[in-house]
Amino acid sequence: MALSVRMVMRQYIPKRFSEFVALVFLSTTLFLFLHTRDLSSQLAEQQHSGSGFDASNFVEGETSYGVGRGRPQSRELSTAPEAFYGKLDPMDYNNTAKATKDTLFFNRVPKVGSQTTMELLKSLSIKNNFHYHKDRTQKVETIKLTYSEEQRLTGLVNSFGPASVYVKHVCFSNFTKFKLPMPIYVNMVRDPVERVISWYYYVRAPWYFVERKRAFPDLPLPNPNWLRKDYETCVKSKDPECRYLQAIKRDGFGDHRRQTMFFCGHSDDCTGFNTEVAMKKAKENVEKHYAVVGVLEELNKTLTVMEHYIPRFFKGALDTYWNEIHIFSKINRNIYKPPVAEEVKDIVRKNFTRELEFFDFCKQRLHKQYLALNLDPNTNKPRILP
Repeated sequence: MALSVRMVMRQYIPKRFSEFVALVFLSTTLFLFLHTRDLSSQLAEQQHSGSGFDASNFVEGETSYGVGRGRPQSRELSTAPEAFYGKLDPMDYNNTAKATKDTLFFNRVPKVGSQTTMELLKSLSIKNNFHYHKDRTQKVETIKLTYSEEQRLTGLVNSFGPASVYVKHVCFSNFTKFKLPMPIYVNMVRDPVERVISWYYYVRAPWYFVERKRAFPDLPLPNPNWLRKDYETCVKSKDPECRYLQAIKRDGFGDHRRQTMFFCGHSDDCTGFNTEVAMKKAKENVEKHYAVVGVLEELNKTLTVMEHYIPRFFKGALDTYWNEIHIFSKINRNIYKPPVAEEVKDIVRKNFTRELEFFDFCKQRLHKQYLALNLDPNTNKPRILP
């Protein structure tokens, strides 16, 4: 009898604990896939039938620049013709010329196409002969650093020999504060509302937990109720995760809503969500220190500008992307993200006024950099300026 029990045990219980963990991962992934598929169907049905939700009382705190005032930065400026701005000199927008060291620092914002940009840089490192460095994966990634942490980071980036690229999720640092030469800063931005929606479903994707659990086995599994929560319900129910209260400070990587923080810096003034001071400092740093801030929604324009303003690192970027990287650009794309109604996005936008203004500022700056190149449409090369 004892022998037969042992035989049954051997048949149905994995020999190694790692096999058991793998089975758990697979089961969880299957469950989440089935659930997300059902969720997408339900959302589609709701959109078809319409919603009676009243958003009139949703917005809390400060949500505008003043009574009767709209957003001061018009999105049309990001597509205006050169005549609108007058004659543009590319050197007025060329911060690369200020660099004294061939080091590129990509302090990447999450969910703005940075994974694709990293793949592009890795490929270009071989073609353009530079070294590629990336920060290691961490259980809890800290983007706002203390003074000593910031000093160590700037020292590390400065230690790389020419020519080098360093990639890390972290806020902007002014290297001159530590008497070090400034690197060539680049980054990407994305419509901030689309970005928070992308993040919301990204951290709920089945493969995200599988990857995190594989890297850090001691991480607990998420609450099933949290996994089942869709974004539209989160917004309409005023769930704390989707309220986006003005000036709220949340340190750490988890507060993904503040795109401006990556450009503002590590001071406490940079941590409040959607604040005037953080937005202004972010704009100032982009204007003074960033060679190019690309826009995910305008990738061709972004890569063209990067090629011409930072040729040491981005020469051939446009062709390399379309011929090699484009086919892998779905690496970080979340197929489990259901559509979100424009009605819900409009509700959220009311609390993202300054984040949206900063995004528009970056779009306009990129457009002006592009226009200043005065590209020949036949060759895509700058015309000789008179």
